[in-house]
Order: sequence, then C-alpha cells, then structure tokens
Amino acid sequence: MNFALIGAGGYIAPRHMKAIKETDNNLVAALDKNDSVGILDSFFPLANFFTEFERFDRYIEKLKMQKTGEAVDFVSICSPNYLHDAHIRFALRVGADAICEKPLVLNPWNLDALADIQKDYGKNIYNILQLRLHTSIIALKEKYTNEKTDKKHEIDMLYITSRGKWYDISWKGDGKLSGGVVTNIGVHFFDMLSWIFGDVQENVVHVAEDRKCAGYLELENARVRWLLSVDSSDLPEAALEAGQSTFRSITVDGDEIEFSGGFTDLHTVSYQEILKGNGFKLEAARKSIEIVNDIREATPIGIKGDYHPALKY
Repeated sequence: MNFALIGAGGYIAPRHMKAIKETDNNLVAALDKNDSVGILDSFFPLANFFTEFERFDRYIEKLKMQKTGEAVDFVSICSPNYLHDAHIRFALRVGADAICEKPLVLNPWNLDALADIQKDYGKNIYNILQLRLHTSIIALKEKYTNEKTDKKHEIDMLYITSRGKWYDISWKGDGKLSGGVVTNIGVHFFDMLSWIFGDVQENVVHVAEDRKCAGYLELENARVRWLLSVDSSDLPEAALEAGQSTFRSITVDGDEIEFSGGFTDLHTVSYQEILKGNGFKLEAARKSIEIVNDIREATPIGIKGDYHPALKY
C-alpha cells in the first residue's frame, strides 16, 4: 500500500512512520511547512517531501492520474487539530482512506459533514484511538462490561504533563486552533472512559484555564473527577521531588489502573487493524468529541472545598 503523510514534523509523526514501515507499506510523500524532518531518513529516505500544500496536492493528484499503481491508498494526518477536517477531506478527494490522529475534529457538527462526504467518495475515515488497543484497557473493559451490579464506580483521573512557555505561543496554546488543554491531552482519556463506562449523564466543569481544566463527569456506570494540566505547579510534591515532569493517575474505586507501558507499539497495532478493515471509524470518535466540546462550552462553577490534593487552589 502507498501512504502519504501530512504533518511530518509533528511530535506524533514518527509513530506513524514507524507503523507504516512495520506493516511493510511505503511512504511516497510527506508534507510539513517546517523543513526540519530528518526523522524521515530513519524510515523513508526516498519519500518525496513538500513544504507547500499546493505542490503536495499536485503531486498526489499526478500519482492518481498516471494510473501506474503509485496512487496513494492512505493519507496519514498528523497536522494541528484545527486542520484535521480539511486534510481528511483532501484524503477522500484524492481517492484515499484517511488515518487521522485524535482529535478527529474539534466539533461534533464536523463529524456530520464528514459522514456525508465519506459516503460521496466511498472511502473510510479512521481515527487513532490507541488506548482501546492497550491490553490493560481491554481487560478493564471486559471486567466492567461483564460485572453484575448497579454500582457506579468512583474514578479519579489526573494527567499533568509540564509544558514550557513555547506551548502558549504555539498552536497548541490557542484554544481556537487546538481545542484547549482538554482536547490536546484529554480527548483520548475521555474516549477510553466513555468506551468502558457508558454514555454521559452529567458533565460539570469546575476549572477552565489556558493551562489546566478540571471537572466532574458522570457516566452510566461511573462518577469521574478529573484534572488535566500542563502547569508544572500542579504536580504532586512526590513527583516534583523525584524530578518528574509528568504525572498520570487513574484510579477506579481506589485501585490504580496500570497502563504506563506498551504505548510505543500501539500505533503499529492500530495500522495493522486498519489494514485488516477493523480500524476505529468516524462514529467511534463521536462520544469523546462531544464530551470535550461540552467542556469547552461550559461555564466553570469553581471549586468548593478540597477538590484534589494535586490542585493547589
């Protein structure tokens, strides 16, 4: 299969390159407005590289029109969040399936439009939801899906990953471009929790700032208190003393979920499933997109009393 990749200079792009390589496929073209993409040498040094979308577009169209077997079958999308929608449309227009990093889009209504376009072109849109492929998360879903109880589980979710001043200047720090911290670093956790514990019954936001967001999410089978932050001051003292810049903890009824290992190969597993026709398609992304959109649109009610020791308010 022939692949093209948009966003070759991004943080997550090497995992896609590795997945394309490890599934014995070929990257024929890559695009990024930045030209520091030496990582291509480690995977596909012969891939054609473009810094201008228009030239990239023309090249992909040329491969399609030549009918020499070099047409692109998949377009992998690792571009900034606000461009995902446009780049998915591009993939479908050139006759390729789209494989897009999360969030698939920023807004639920974008999903509706893409669903119509997907039908028109007869191609598929796949979302990378790699946590659903993690063995620990699969075991967790099986455990709580099969349980015979009406009990709602109590969940605490914290994800604090420090980011420097560059973050505020980049597209990631602009909520209109990234969807804010809740989308940037939280959408895959909300996907995981709603996948396991069911539909949303209540969604309350306590804190909504540029660098942190916290709230309460009630699902069919769980009550979730959550904190997402890129502010190092939110790190627990133990993490600071250990020199850690990231702290992640998800507990269910007081028991820690351990899934820190096994992340690096999940993109390859995702590609393997997509190539077998088993990937996560457009509708699989809807629930998490709706959750983060509702959080962004909510009016924060503030914190009353002790919310979590990691929050220093």
